[in-house]
Amino acid sequence: MFDIHRVELDWGGRPLVLESGKIARQADGAVVATYGETTVLATVVSAKEPKEGIDFLPLTCNYQEKFYAAGRIPGGYFKREGRPTERETLVSRLIDRPVRPLFAPGYRCDTQVIATVLSHDLENDPDIVAMVASSAALTLCGAPFMGPLGAARVGFINNEYVLNPQLDEMPDSQLDLVVAGTADAVLMVESEARELPEEVMLGAVMFGHRHFQPVIDAIIQLAEKAAKEPRELTVADDVALERRLAELVEGDLRSAYAIASKQDRHVAVDAAKAKVMSQLAAPGGGEAPRDALQVAGAFKALEAKIVRHNILDSGRRIDGRDLQTVRPILCEVGVLPRAHGSALFTRGETQALVIATLGTGEDEQFVDALQGTYKETFLLHYNFPPFSVGETGRLGSPGRREVGHGKLAWRAIHPMLPQHHEFPYTIRVVSEITESNGSSSMATVCGTSLALMDAGVPLRRPTAGIAMGLILEGERFSVLSDILGDEDHLGDMDFKVAGTDKGVTALQMDIKVAGITEEIMRVALGQAREGRLHILQEMAKAITSARAELGAHAPRIEVISIPVDKIREVIGSGGKVIREIVEKTGAKIDISDDGTVKIASANGESIKAAMNWIKSITSEPEVNQVYDGTVVKVVDFGAFVNFFGSKDGLVHISQLAPRRVQKVTDVVKEGDKVKVKLLGFDDRGKVRLSMKVVDQVTGEDLEAKQKAADAERGPEAAAGE
Repeated sequence: MFDIHRVELDWGGRPLVLESGKIARQADGAVVATYGETTVLATVVSAKEPKEGIDFLPLTCNYQEKFYAAGRIPGGYFKREGRPTERETLVSRLIDRPVRPLFAPGYRCDTQVIATVLSHDLENDPDIVAMVASSAALTLCGAPFMGPLGAARVGFINNEYVLNPQLDEMPDSQLDLVVAGTADAVLMVESEARELPEEVMLGAVMFGHRHFQPVIDAIIQLAEKAAKEPRELTVADDVALERRLAELVEGDLRSAYAIASKQDRHVAVDAAKAKVMSQLAAPGGGEAPRDALQVAGAFKALEAKIVRHNILDSGRRIDGRDLQTVRPILCEVGVLPRAHGSALFTRGETQALVIATLGTGEDEQFVDALQGTYKETFLLHYNFPPFSVGETGRLGSPGRREVGHGKLAWRAIHPMLPQHHEFPYTIRVVSEITESNGSSSMATVCGTSLALMDAGVPLRRPTAGIAMGLILEGERFSVLSDILGDEDHLGDMDFKVAGTDKGVTALQMDIKVAGITEEIMRVALGQAREGRLHILQEMAKAITSARAELGAHAPRIEVISIPVDKIREVIGSGGKVIREIVEKTGAKIDISDDGTVKIASANGESIKAAMNWIKSITSEPEVNQVYDGTVVKVVDFGAFVNFFGSKDGLVHISQLAPRRVQKVTDVVKEGDKVKVKLLGFDDRGKVRLSMKVVDQVTGEDLEAKQKAADAERGPEAAAGE
């Protein structure tokens, strides 16, 4: 009944199995990949006819995690998987980015890749398995896919590269790098690192490339057994159209790309395109009208040719810079009066307004994942409104691009944050891109570093990022520092490097061609380091390290520890006690299972009051110590004072003042703030307090002061008196 094909290999000390022909047989390509006990089903369906009216490949890649894969039921009211999580979106991008450039140019058929996690052993991350399964399914489906590609995760533990480290090994790794590519070249890199040198990063990329070659071989073996017949694709070059375009607008385009200003340049390019479309693609233009998409494609090719060859031939770029110069940078901090921390980072025509907000344990994000529910204390959100590029558009929830750019900046900053027990705040950063012309994600990295330091977050070191580009024509290539939007659009590579003056913290690479070599990556990394150091110097003109004090409007957090067996008493029945503390002091309180208590408020007095209240529940007052108190009741023989959280004691009329007191109300009344010393407890366990031995202004213990003075004078002086 089933014509099942199976390939198995040992990969990194664990079995990898690729199987086709048993599940999802109506898809154009379907592969079940199992690594250890993590299993992913990848399917591909590609329409038989091209989609009309488009000049791009309509490819969609979807990665989805099913909670049953780990034997879990989803949280939430509906108890089923909902909209894609951030992780699912990021892994979908990991699949899409290396796959897209491997389709044959001119292929326009609607294509969908779906990778579904069916089983997760909580040891092997499903993302790599999904990338391998998707590559295999695409290789089998018959579409003009110039693969297969391989993928691997690389760790760096004890100064050694580790292939596909297991999940419990990752906390010990200085590197989390995912690399994908073909047998000949690297196509995609995504990583987070703990300030590693460029040579270590390059070595990790090449280590991963070498070690996924057996996977590529296994996919080829499977394809030899199970691949469908390849589809025919004919894309004819129209030499006559290319020649006519050059006659019409080559001079106009060369003039346009000599304009440094993005907006003015785009106006000139749009005018040249309108001229072409009116003469070649519209009735009455003087020539037989051609297909509009074909004319637009040829126009774009002419643009690319002019820009690319000008850079290769002259070493000069669209805005007149050489290959390595970074655009002018302006950095400002403290730009928003009520924000806990804020920064405005401007680099050329790219600008990010970044705001940092400090929160408490109540603000931690709960993430429901296959591995279980965990808390996230660092959030970074990236917004790209249409006005940033001078356009109109709809505003809505963030798309894949916004999620991906935000996560890249998160990875760049995350290794530089203090440990949570050292700085017990929840940190949220929002990057509002207010202008964009090249690498707003790297502007976000720089702006985030500035805003966090402005907020008083003790970053280990300032962090900056830079985007590199590539022009590759045969054996000739040029690497461009700090690329413009047009250079990204018309170039062959988007290579982003973030880090400190000590090393790299994040590296992301996307390639639009069939891959790049180790030599090109080495040049790009070296050039990126020089650019990054320059940007850090410019950032240092605004701020060099975290402010010594938190902002005036930021919450203060104090951390104390209480016995675990006292947690129940602090919380109270149904949370009654802790609610009362919060309501009366105004402080936020978070209690962990280990007895760690975080008390937060922008008001120091609120923190002090809440702390004293909690201490009064979990501990006993000490004899001979001075405490702040409040008179809660006045009687003929003295005053009852609340002095240790919820504890009260009696100040007898004889202990109210150094003189003889006729009436208690001559000295105190209800509500008065006083300072008292705990004298001890009477034979019935009642608390005895004194006001007369305490300076009511300074809180000094007068009795102890007198004893100290007597001791200093010696026994003879005391006896003489």
